[in-house]
Amino acid sequence: MAAYIGRRLRNGAATTAAAALAVAALSASQAPGTTVDDHGRQAASDSQPASEVAAGDDGATGNSPYYTDLPPLNSPNPSPSPSPSPVIGTPVARGEAEAGIPATVLDAYKKAEAALGKAKPGCNLPWQLLAAIGKVESGQARGGRVDANGTTTSPILGPQLDGNGFALIKDTDNGAYDGNSSYDSAVGPMQFIPSTWAWAGRDGNGDGREDPNNVYDAALAAGHYLCRYGWDLSTQADLNRAILSYNNSTDYLNLVLSWLEYYRKGTHEVPDGTGALPSGPPSGRGGHHPGTRPSPTPSAPTPGPRPATPGTGKPGTGNAPTPPKPGGSPKPPTPTPVPTPTPTPTDTVDHLEDAGTAKLTATAGDTFAKRISTRAETAAGKAVGKVRIRFTIIGDTDTTFTGGENIATVVTGEGGVAVAPALKAGEKTGVFTIRAVVVGRTVTGLDYSAAVTARAADTLVRTATTPLTCVAGGEFADLVEVKATDNGAVADKVAATATLITSADDATVNDKGPYFKDADGKTVRTLAGLETDANGLLKLPKLYADTTTGTFLLRITTTGGATLTVELTVTAAPTPTEPAPGTPAPTPTQPADPSASASPSA
Repeated sequence: MAAYIGRRLRNGAATTAAAALAVAALSASQAPGTTVDDHGRQAASDSQPASEVAAGDDGATGNSPYYTDLPPLNSPNPSPSPSPSPVIGTPVARGEAEAGIPATVLDAYKKAEAALGKAKPGCNLPWQLLAAIGKVESGQARGGRVDANGTTTSPILGPQLDGNGFALIKDTDNGAYDGNSSYDSAVGPMQFIPSTWAWAGRDGNGDGREDPNNVYDAALAAGHYLCRYGWDLSTQADLNRAILSYNNSTDYLNLVLSWLEYYRKGTHEVPDGTGALPSGPPSGRGGHHPGTRPSPTPSAPTPGPRPATPGTGKPGTGNAPTPPKPGGSPKPPTPTPVPTPTPTPTDTVDHLEDAGTAKLTATAGDTFAKRISTRAETAAGKAVGKVRIRFTIIGDTDTTFTGGENIATVVTGEGGVAVAPALKAGEKTGVFTIRAVVVGRTVTGLDYSAAVTARAADTLVRTATTPLTCVAGGEFADLVEVKATDNGAVADKVAATATLITSADDATVNDKGPYFKDADGKTVRTLAGLETDANGLLKLPKLYADTTTGTFLLRITTTGGATLTVELTVTAAPTPTEPAPGTPAPTPTQPADPSASASPSA
């Protein structure tokens, strides 16, 4: 890597060197110190990450090689003022060309930003960050060489991660993604290693597949990967952490930050397949040897040593052996001993053991109080440190690890123990499984059982003390409202049922007295499927009364055993009122006297 960058600086103008130093200095000043978060991941503070990081958590890419081209000095949107002299050996249009992002690739980045804006709005993921990583990892999918669906026209593969200058990651996908059944390689435009893609993969173009070679799928997966753990990428500290989690190198961090700043100043769309390609081979992270991504087609064999020049009797420029002297017997060549590979910590793991995990239970919506602890051991029962343990949530559940993912990878410490991130219960109740396996080695996994119980309340009280009364045939003026608590805390989203019961000792439904109405106006005396709100409150619909008078009971019950019985009183309708005192009674009409109107006889 150093030799490659050195050639670039020697061939460039002094301004290029100054810009590179300025970018590195600025970015380095913002890089975080070495920290360990509560998920067992470590962030490096220099270009040589700690050995436990290099051996354990290899990021999204397995810390594979990446392209080290720096952004041009001239802005993507240059001002009208005269520009500096172009760098020697660099095309004048380099700035404009570098600012161009292939149309399909750019569309994938922007769609991923929009999707994350809805799924994880607090992350504040800018599409320019995906563009910066895509530039460094694959040169924007090799200049946008993708088909209409966004799939690369040929595979983009990193070198096999066999420990020879790179991380050692043995095969985890049986060659399904990288075509290598011995070791893993980074795959696709965003260079995911198969073991990371297994849980981080997403379907970004809606074709029902999660393909690391598809720029829509890869960009969306990269966005979710960068947004895990509740990081807010609008803050410098979290932005640095997210980039370092992708490839654990400060050199990588500085390079991505410089491209991010460049793309933020302006960019434009160019046709697919016409994007600017990196000017040199990808280089490894600090401390790694430069590597070249293999071509999708087999390369020509390397020529062997040149034979001796005929007629000269002298060895050629190759390594041809010198003919033996006359009369002597040829000495057989000494075979070169094949070194026995030193087993890695992962190679020594024989089995996994539980390391004191308590019973895993939580109420829906709560964080599990206990965390899973798993110990990696040799056949002799000795603890093995620096081994990656992958925890996967299995079953019909919406419970996740903190950060919203259902898979987490943690490196064992010196005592061989890996502690999984905390579990966050969803709304689905029931039992599910968390499986722990060793990454890079086939040993029997270890299963843990966990359960999510329904939200509960142990107390119900009315929020008002006003008596609930109504005249027969009328409606109650006040609504019934109650508050639910559990161990003194607000009990939100707790299921409840309200029933008009026959008596305190008979919980059967009363067929007389007060009642509710359904959506069609029909009489109902049991309401199921009720739920308290975020403040633990439950307000019942309006109550009505039939012609039956007396005292009636409304019973409300919740999950968890809370019960409240409320009295309802129905009185008789008032009778017609009597005349007020002093009011004269109506005078009865007298019938006419026929004799009074008769004339005397003549």
